[in-house]
Amino acid sequence: MAQLHFVTLTFQQKEDHLVVSLLTQFQTKIPLSELNQIAPFQLIDPHTLEFQKISQDKADIKFSHLFNKYLDSLATKITGNKATYIHSNSGIPLIGNVAFGIVYRNSSIIEIKTNNACNLDCVYCSIGEGLSSKKNDFVIEKDYLVQELQKLLDFVNEPVEIHIGVQGEPFLYGDMEQLIADIQALPQVHTISIDTNGTLLNKEKIDRLAKNTKLQLNLSLDAIDEKIAKVVAGTNAYNINHVKDIIAYASERMPVIVAPVFTHGYNDAEMENIIQWIKTLKVQPILGIQNFLHYKTGRNAAKEISWEEFYAKLDTWQSKYNIKLRLDKNDFHIKKTKDLPKPFHCGDIITATIKAVDRFPGSVLAVAENRNISVPNCEYKKDKRIKIKITRDKHNIFVGSLV
Repeated sequence: MAQLHFVTLTFQQKEDHLVVSLLTQFQTKIPLSELNQIAPFQLIDPHTLEFQKISQDKADIKFSHLFNKYLDSLATKITGNKATYIHSNSGIPLIGNVAFGIVYRNSSIIEIKTNNACNLDCVYCSIGEGLSSKKNDFVIEKDYLVQELQKLLDFVNEPVEIHIGVQGEPFLYGDMEQLIADIQALPQVHTISIDTNGTLLNKEKIDRLAKNTKLQLNLSLDAIDEKIAKVVAGTNAYNINHVKDIIAYASERMPVIVAPVFTHGYNDAEMENIIQWIKTLKVQPILGIQNFLHYKTGRNAAKEISWEEFYAKLDTWQSKYNIKLRLDKNDFHIKKTKDLPKPFHCGDIITATIKAVDRFPGSVLAVAENRNISVPNCEYKKDKRIKIKITRDKHNIFVGSLV
């Protein structure tokens, strides 16, 4: 008899399949007929499988092979989009892509991206993520991410901020609280900041998060009016009163930045309402109003206003409400750090191996020299070797085209 227990996997038997949930929000299915080929089995609890008449080692190996086979069918629960699990044995490095892993822009703020997918559909989203997204998603194994982050921290060899700024909502990631605790323990890290829409937080979770003394929450708040808030969020399920309660509660327990996006034609009049509400709080968080901009991959539902007009509005509100709204890099203590060497540069022709589909349809993720490379207009054939020309290399974010 062998028992297999998993922390990040949960199981549910349905009809002729075993439904496997990975890190809460990602799911695949394994046919019961193939599980029974390993050995007769039963579900002991949501995290534990028991196989009869087989040794522990054989059960471990055979189930691992079967699970890896059906990882190719992994999907994100809230959208049904295909998802790719990147772990220490996946053969996919965590540097090279802006959508997942580690992004190091030669500064004292290092970005990490654990997952994609979002439970909102914000009209201003710069990467078009959310409930209506059809892109491929990624989810990263926590221990692999921490391991690779430590390697980069050893290279940088300076105090840094770790910014958890995923292309989506970070608290959809099942290991987020433990990840924050792991980063809290790293001596090179002085601050951990995380962007969140606040909808998945509650007071109990805030209390747990507040034990991480390096943590700062960056919370979205784009309107006070309930109807406008739902329109901007792109879903009637958005609860502005809950988010306001979370901001008020968290602000008394940890550093908080509230970050509205001024989106012309949607929430113009709401900026002053937000300022007035912030001023009523017992502990006032930093308010960092952002200007909506068009992006190639964004939803782009509104018209941009010029930076001159935007800053004029900030200056008017600063004076009217006696609140600081003009934030710059000095407020965040950003400084340049040493460059991470690039294994290849624009114009280089290299051979790489296809490992996964990339974010956008018709593109793949290829790997070479411990970097991952986005290759558009390429058919997905796993482990196929391809020849590509590097067309982007800025900040070790790589794009290539087939040669």
